[in-house]
Parts: sequence; structure tokens; C-alpha cells
Amino acid sequence: MAKQYETVIGLEVHVELSTKTKIFCGCSTKFGGRPNTHTCPVCTGMPGALPVLNRKVAEYALKLGIALNCEINQYCRFDRKNYFYPDNPQNYQISQLYLPVCHDGFLEFFVSGEKKRVRIHEMHMEEDAGKLIHDEWEDSSLVDYNRSGVPLLEIVSEPDMRTAEEVIAYLEKLRMICRYLGVSDCRLQEGSMRADVNLSVREAGSKKLGIRTEMKNLNSFKAVTHAIEGERERQIELLNEHREVVQETRRWDDNKEASYGMRSKEDAKDYRYFPDPDLQPVVISDEWLEALRREQPEFQEERKQRFRDTYGLSEYDAGILTQSRHLADLFETVADLSGFPKKTANWLMVEGLRILKEMGMEPEELSFTPEHLAVLIQAVERGEIHHANARLVFEQILEADVEPLGFMEEHGMRIVMDDGALTAAVEEVLKENPKAVEEYRSGKEKVFGFLVGQVMKKMKGKADPGKVNEALKKAEDSLLLIRQR
Repeated sequence: MAKQYETVIGLEVHVELSTKTKIFCGCSTKFGGRPNTHTCPVCTGMPGALPVLNRKVAEYALKLGIALNCEINQYCRFDRKNYFYPDNPQNYQISQLYLPVCHDGFLEFFVSGEKKRVRIHEMHMEEDAGKLIHDEWEDSSLVDYNRSGVPLLEIVSEPDMRTAEEVIAYLEKLRMICRYLGVSDCRLQEGSMRADVNLSVREAGSKKLGIRTEMKNLNSFKAVTHAIEGERERQIELLNEHREVVQETRRWDDNKEASYGMRSKEDAKDYRYFPDPDLQPVVISDEWLEALRREQPEFQEERKQRFRDTYGLSEYDAGILTQSRHLADLFETVADLSGFPKKTANWLMVEGLRILKEMGMEPEELSFTPEHLAVLIQAVERGEIHHANARLVFEQILEADVEPLGFMEEHGMRIVMDDGALTAAVEEVLKENPKAVEEYRSGKEKVFGFLVGQVMKKMKGKADPGKVNEALKKAEDSLLLIRQR
């Protein structure tokens, strides 16, 4: 009988913070600048340059630590992690080992309908390294130091996860919390959230941990899933062949769907940590900590329940709308302004998310004026615009933030509400189409649709089809349209 194995997984997640400047200098953290333009003597490691801690970094660390139920080290300090690599200009990284800012927390989330808790070992502040750019044509590598010194939080979990599904749920919940707090945009494609997966396998029922490997800098959920599944299979194959699993750092190649050994896994002693002599310890007052606790936002679970209670939304709708704090804020504002919460939810969930998907955008990138969508929803509910045209107006609101009523008038989309004009159009159509009238009177009911179309044409599409139907039916008696029976 083949042996059964259990996978044991812990994560080290690096989150780039949304501060305007770097952790120890005033250089911009903006993504996508021309290489080596967001740099200064501090973040390029020039001799004699002295770092100064960005207070916002500590504030963001504390906010996330509180949200992750962590113990806070109110006296913490920075250490130097010594290693040589081309994108590390100082030959050391300023990080935290001995006294990290947060420790012993937990994160709860749902997987397949069941609640899962993963313990947080610690969370510490550190600086990011630069970025190597590989030129395949020249067979060389170049260094961009724009990212060097960008502030990071590293969240280290305990090895409490067992499946790729649990890992993805953990990462999604962590990303949502970071975005709700506003500490990071967590855009995996831009590298502002990266995960290192520590994975081992052991025989089912065993309490002893196996030899772990670490797969570095996975920046998509797809890569994380494939890396976990691939590494699990590789380690099980080695054990079944009575071969040794080597503790090492590996690189996952998502294109080839395989991992490759990079180097033996280092321990803390290999980095020769020592307290950074250029940075003062960070002392966190009770008053500052308490103020940050009071500022904690309403997170998804609480907001989802409130949306159900206040706006009468379903569990599903409330869940979708609260996955993004920005989307939830938009919904709440538009719902209150329009007076139609369920209609607002439908517009944002059906049309809004469809457009975002087509444009390759995330809800956080929505930037239209909430009043504009509220006015459009009210116009639809008053019957002033056809739904098909309203969808076009909505697209323009999302893309160009147009004022809807003016746009409707300019493009002839507003339905004519003048009953006199509609009655006159009906009478003209009936007089101009005696043959169709006679066919209808003789029993050809399909002709009624033709007459409706002619009235809509007369009204240049600015009439409500329902009202056109009503007007024609009213005209049946006066113009003897009711067919002979």
C-alpha cells in the first residue's frame, strides 16, 4: 500500500507599503519610473549616508499588526542582515530580527465554508532591494535601484496550512485587510505583494516536520498554486525513492511548471545579524497605539452584515461588494444618494465588474463621481432612459465621469415624457398605415409590433416602449382598431 503524505506549508509574505517616500530617505516610491531616477545616496548605499526612519512606515506596521491580532513590541529596533548580491547596494539589508515590531498574531478566513486560523509568528519592517533586469540579447544584467529602500512589511506565518486552497484563501484575506487599511495596494503583478512558500511533506499522522524548501518571490496566485503542487509532488517522489530532500531555496518557473535549486537554505547565523548602529530604537507610546486602534476601519465581515441589515442585500451581493473597501464605499454613497440600494448593487456588480474585467482594471481604480451614477439610476427608475442606453451612459461615467443627464440630452437618449406628443405620433402612424390597421383588425396580431416600431421611429427612439403599447391600445377603441370577432 502506497504511503500517504501530508503537506505542511508556511508563508513569508512581503508587502510593499503605499507610502509616498522610501523607508529611510525622501525618494519617491512611485512604480514604473525611468531606471535609477528615484534614488539618492541613502538608498544606493553611498558611504557616510545616514538613514532616517519614515514614521508612516511604523504607523502602517502597527495598523496591520493590530488587524492581525498581534502582540506589539513597543520597544523595537532595526538590524543589519549581511549578504552580497548585485541589487543590494549596501551589502546588507536593514531589517528586524531580534525585536520585530509585531509578533504572535493570527489570521482567520474561510475555506470551503469552514473557518481556518493561521498563526502569525512575527511581522517586521525592512527595506526592499533593487531590481535586476536581464538582457537576453546582450547576455547581461542591469541594476535598477528605484526599488531599493521601498518600505516592506514581512509577515511570517507558522506552518499551519496544508493545501494550496488554504494558502490562496490566506493570501486573499491578507490582501483584503491591507487594502482596507490602505497600507498597500497589494498588486501582485507589480511586485507589491510577493510570497515565499516554505513547504515540506511528512507521512500522514506523523507529528515530526519534514525537511522544508523555500520557493522565492511568487507574485501571482496561479504561480503559488502551481509551485505548491509541483514541489509537493517532487518531494513525495524523492521520499518514495528513498532519496533525501535537501533544505534549499528554489526558484519556480511558471512557464516550465518546474522548480530549480538556487542555493542551500540559509539560517539567521549565516547573515551575521547585528543591531544597526545608525538607527535609533523605535519607542511606541501607549497613546499612539490606542489612537491607531480607534482608527481601525470596519472590515469586511462587519460591513457585510451591516449591508444586509441596512440595505436588504443578499449574503452573496454583500460579499461581492465588500471584497473591496473602495467598491463598498462607492456602493454605500451611491445607494444613499439614489435611494435605490438594490438597483445600485446590480449596476456595480453586473455592469461595473463586467467593464472592469474587460478593461483589465481592479475596483480600486474606479474614480467616477458617485453622484453621477446616482442620477443615472434615478433616471432609469423614472423611465427617462432605456436600459440599453443607460448601460452606454454608465460606461461613459466609468471611463470619463460624464454628467449623465447632459450626456443623455446631447446624444438624444432621453425618453420624451410628453403624453400629448406620444398621442399625436400614434394618431399619425395609424393614419399613415391603413393597410397595417386593416390587417390587425382582420386578426393579424403580429402587425401590432410593426405599429409600435413605427411610433418609436416617429419619436426618434425617445419614447418608452411600454407607454407606446399603452397609447396604441387606448387608440384601439377610438379608431376602431379592435378586430372583428
